[in-house]
Amino acid sequence: MHAVVVVLLLVQAPVLQKEGLQFKDLNRNGVVDPYEDWRLSPEQRARDLVGRMTLEEKAGTMMHGTARSVGGPMAAAGMGGQYDTAAIRALIDSVKVTNLITRLNTDPRTLAAQNNILQAIAERSRLGIPLTISTDPRNHFQYLPGVSSQTTFSQWPEALGFAAIDDTALTRAFGDIARQEYRAVGIHMALSPQADLATEPRWPRVAGTFGEDADLAGRQVRAYVIGFQHGANGVDSNGVVTVVKHWVGYGAAKDGWDSHTYYGRFATFTGPNLEYHIRPFLGAFAAHAAGVMPTYSVLEHATWDGKPIEQVGAGFNRQLLTDMLRVHYGFQGVIVTDWAITWDCAERCKNGAPPGERPTFADVGMPWGVENLPMRDRFAKAVQAGVDEFGGTERADLLVEAIRVGQLTVARLDSSVVRILTQKFAQGLFEHPFVNPDTAARLVGNPTFVAAGLDAQRHALVLLENRGGILPLRSSRPLHVYLRGVSADAATHEGWTVVTDPLKADIAIMRLGAPFERLHPQYVFGQFFHEGSLAFKDDDPDFDEFKRVSAVVPTIVTVYLERPAILTPLRDKARALIANFGVSDAALIDVLVGRARPAGKLPFELPSSMEAVQTQRSDVPHDSTRPLYPFGFGRSY
Repeated sequence: MHAVVVVLLLVQAPVLQKEGLQFKDLNRNGVVDPYEDWRLSPEQRARDLVGRMTLEEKAGTMMHGTARSVGGPMAAAGMGGQYDTAAIRALIDSVKVTNLITRLNTDPRTLAAQNNILQAIAERSRLGIPLTISTDPRNHFQYLPGVSSQTTFSQWPEALGFAAIDDTALTRAFGDIARQEYRAVGIHMALSPQADLATEPRWPRVAGTFGEDADLAGRQVRAYVIGFQHGANGVDSNGVVTVVKHWVGYGAAKDGWDSHTYYGRFATFTGPNLEYHIRPFLGAFAAHAAGVMPTYSVLEHATWDGKPIEQVGAGFNRQLLTDMLRVHYGFQGVIVTDWAITWDCAERCKNGAPPGERPTFADVGMPWGVENLPMRDRFAKAVQAGVDEFGGTERADLLVEAIRVGQLTVARLDSSVVRILTQKFAQGLFEHPFVNPDTAARLVGNPTFVAAGLDAQRHALVLLENRGGILPLRSSRPLHVYLRGVSADAATHEGWTVVTDPLKADIAIMRLGAPFERLHPQYVFGQFFHEGSLAFKDDDPDFDEFKRVSAVVPTIVTVYLERPAILTPLRDKARALIANFGVSDAALIDVLVGRARPAGKLPFELPSSMEAVQTQRSDVPHDSTRPLYPFGFGRSY
């Protein structure tokens, strides 16, 4: 009670006194209405509020829009350092949006202050409904446009790194730290974790998963949800909503292509293996995950309950969302679509930009299986399938139209809006939407959190080869080192001398990335995603340099395994070979000199050749012929 009173001192809405307690008068009618009464349950308050909302307000609540930024070519996507408050005010006032993704990339104090500005705008709306502000992951090394952000948040390995360690207590601790950082800056929803299984090694989204093993992934997903949501009983006033994705089968990507693209819209199943891809989600359900995001993919050749699955993306699929997710597995939370499933996919979306022209995000849409439906019909089909909230769109007017022409009922919208608002009430957003920017500056990326992240980076390293016991490095004199991809500052901090000629070095330390190809540059996401071959090839500058250097000096190489690279040509030439899933130079050197030990085990197998990759099945784990390193492999010293 006292915490509520303190928070109410920060609000702009009038404050009412009742029975010695304080309540916000969000609709400014001079009465403590049930939805304003924090003594009632979240669901009671949500049902009362829904009864006061117009059809337009309900439809707006089912949109998950984008918080625009100012300046720069990606301002419409929200990438920048400051919000376009005029544009966001228009969204809140006219479209009635109450859910926004933030992609601001700025310091914690500024991010907190900017989110407060948005909440102040929302609190002045007719009913004073606070914003739910979401984000893609901010605590990892991965960076793909529209997928993750580079910030001053504490930095941890990718999800694959947590799978490599396989310590659920550590994963919960990570989630708890990230939860505190998110809430400090005014973020309430994590568009994560990925419960997808990386059974197709060529797939560009492997790095965000917990690997290819369903049991390992299920343990990690459950721990992640518990950490972020502040316990296993559903989100509370200190928790961050987790949106577990992508339901279901996304990782079985046909030929490795990603379903953000028309050419990659299928996940293909070769047998009754859909159940295996469901298993990691059961860990999320056991932890009462608050949200689920359907996959874009069309599940080719998959069946459920003995029946073929309709050949539409999961966001339009009643079998997957209602029959399976809601009824069979009893999921009670919010189903929020992936971004842009209702957008059109026209000629440039299907076939790419013409030669000589650059693709743009105006070409993007992911309405797989319903491309020929009018946009309003796509919205109606998704709601009928079970969707509550639409990611990346603000076309609430089309939901209103669908009601008025009889495609949908108001009662169906009400059920979704109650679910959405119940979570806002459970998180305490109606009482305390604002945060303290000074607190955010002190808490986010503080030394304790940073140290915990560094420790996880060290332990996630997987030692694959250590020929002649070169590691840990021990020398009675300062070493002369040749570096590639490692900062000279990190080496000199260790007391080493950096040389530019490998012939003058005692050792070489090199970073390599997993190989990839850019096979579809005429598509927006084809420009960004790492597709194609996993094999190192001649004429690649990094690989050529590795061959040159390793021929003349003992070479330690670490490979960032965003995908399961084929390390065959490295194994015999490197004295030490280390897999990483996101590691800083400092953490890497700590392991090389023995201040910490690599403790990771491979969360997927590493194939021996592209021929083996091409003959394995996209929906089955651990099925590469004679893998170079099997699932679970890892040495130590």
